[in-house]
Formats: sequence, structure tokens, C-alpha cells
Amino acid sequence: MSVGAAAARRRILIIEDEPDLVRGLRAALEFEGFEVLSAGQGREGVRLLRERGPDLVLLDLMLPDANGFAVCEEIRSTHPLVPVIMLTARSQETDKIRGLDAGADDYVTKPFSVGELVARINAMFRRLHRGTTTANERIEIGGAVVDPHKHELTRKGKTHQLSFYEVELLRLLWERAGQPVTREEILEKIWGVPGHAGTRSVDNFVVKLRKKIEEDAAKPRHIVTIYGTGYKLVV
Repeated sequence: MSVGAAAARRRILIIEDEPDLVRGLRAALEFEGFEVLSAGQGREGVRLLRERGPDLVLLDLMLPDANGFAVCEEIRSTHPLVPVIMLTARSQETDKIRGLDAGADDYVTKPFSVGELVARINAMFRRLHRGTTTANERIEIGGAVVDPHKHELTRKGKTHQLSFYEVELLRLLWERAGQPVTREEILEKIWGVPGHAGTRSVDNFVVKLRKKIEEDAAKPRHIVTIYGTGYKLVV
């Protein structure tokens, strides 16, 4: 099945108040075969999300009526598994981490390559389409138990919701447990973009996962940094 044929069943919601950017994204995504919805304000976007059930959301951080972080949290409260990619003009690392903490699966800093964004979207849908997760699949890391099917991690009686990319990153590290995995390989296999496109997405997701898995996130024992290379999972 071609990517275009698979994409024809997918609906993408763009929550963005820049008309020129929306037109460009709509043209590129419709060319790929996606159905595109758009909203210029956060509240309108949340309404469309509830009424139309998109398969993925592109969310601008700076909206005229609402803070993008708050909109992302509202999306997560009702649709915990729909992938969210945040579009932001800010380059500060703290803003990106805050976006991930609010529930975003990824972020793209403006100005960005539309081609790279489409590649990330297609990679995500290809992995979702594989359907490799089984109902009884479990990943155990130290005292944490991950249920990839439910996108949940449980540790010390507390359950955390996991995003699409968190599950995929944990699965890749689990499959290669005890072996170093480079940031470049993670970007290519999980995000579907060339390794040279940047590696901070990987590092930010590792920081987020360590807070849920490790006894002391500042002194990790399970998701270990291999300096100059990437990460290794120690179970």
C-alpha cells in the first residue's frame, strides 16, 4: 500500500493563526493525501477535535485566544493518545521541554521545512499502521512496568500516561537492551528524519522518561547516557 493511499484515511487538524502558513501546510498535506481541518484559535481547535476526531494535531504555541501549552493539556485530558506536534517560533529549550511536559509528542521550530514535517507525520502513521503492539505486551524496567497497548507506565503504584513517541523510544531501547543506541539512529527509526536534523528531541524525551522510570532522574541507572553516542537501556 502506498503512503498516499494510507494517508487518505488520515485526518490532520492544524491549530494555527497564521493564514499563509496554514495555506502552505494544507497544500502540502493534501498533496500527500491527508484530509485537513484548520482552526485559527485554540478553543475552535478543541471543538473541532471533539467533533471531528482527527488522527493528528499540529498545534501552534502562540494563539490569539489561548496559551498553546494549555490547549495541549486540554487535548490530552480528552484525547490522551492522539499525536500532537507543537509548532513554535521560540527556540528556548525550556519552552520545548514545557511543551513535551504538557503532552506534545514532538515540536518543530519556525521557520521549518515543510518536507521534514511531512516526513515526521508519515513516519508516525507508518509505525501506527504496523500494529505491532499486542494486548499482553509488557516492558519491565527496574521497578517500572510499561503497557505499550494502553500507553501507560506504572511505578510504585502510580500510573503515568505515555505519548506515542515515549512508547516507541522505550520499545526501541528495550529491543536493544544492553547495547548503545545512537541519537541519529533513534531519530531515523522513531521520528523518521535524518540524524543530522538535530538530536535535542531525543534528549528531551529521555529526560521526560527518566522522571517516570528512575529512582533518581539526576543519577539514572536504567536509561544511561553513552557520552558522544546516545543511550543504553539497563534493565
